[in-house]
Amino acid sequence: MAHQYYSLPSLPLLCFLFLASISNANAGNITTYWGQNGYEGSLAVACSTGNYGIINIAFLYSFGNYQTPKMDLAGHCSPSTQDCSWLSQEIKACQKKGVKIFLSLGGATTYAYTLVSTEDARVLIPLCFIYVRGRQLATYIWNNFLGGQSNSRPLGNAVLDGVDFDIEGSTTLHWDDLAKALSKYSTQKKKVYLSASPQCP
Repeated sequence: MAHQYYSLPSLPLLCFLFLASISNANAGNITTYWGQNGYEGSLAVACSTGNYGIINIAFLYSFGNYQTPKMDLAGHCSPSTQDCSWLSQEIKACQKKGVKIFLSLGGATTYAYTLVSTEDARVLIPLCFIYVRGRQLATYIWNNFLGGQSNSRPLGNAVLDGVDFDIEGSTTLHWDDLAKALSKYSTQKKKVYLSASPQCP
C-alpha cells in the first residue's frame, strides 16, 4: 500500500499565519478621533490605513443654551469662518471603504456646551421653535450633519453615520434626552449610531 506524505508548514510560518488572522479579524474595530491636530494628516489618509472602523470628527464644541453651534477642526478647517464642504468628498470616500464617520460633541474645551431645561426653552424660544430638552440640538444635528436638509451644512452634503458624546464637562442634565431624540431619526434604511467616551458624566 502506497503511503502519502504531506509536508507541514514550519513553526514560524504557522505563527505568522496566526498573527495575520488575528490582525485581520481586529482590523477596523478601532475607533479614533480626527480633527484636533493639524499635523495628523487628512481624513482620507486616516481611513485608508485600514486601522479604523469608526472615525469621530471632533469637535462640535459650542452648543446649547440658545447659542449658535460652533465647530472646530484645529489646523484642518474652521467651519465658522471657512468653507469646509470639501470634506464631504473625503467623508464619502471613507464610507465607501466601510469606515463609519461620526460627529463628536463636546471635547476638552472651556465647556461652552450644555443642555438647558424645558422651562428655559419655553421662556426664550418662540413657540414654533420649541423642542423638549435635547430635541432642539438633535434637530440641528440631524439637518446639518445627518440625513436632514439645511442650506448651511458645515461639512457639505455628506451624511454622517452617527454622533459621539465626548462630554468632559458641563452638567449631567438632558444628555439622555438628546440621545433619545437622535435615536428617533434611525430608520431601517439608515441607522443613526450613537457612541460615548468614558469621560461622560
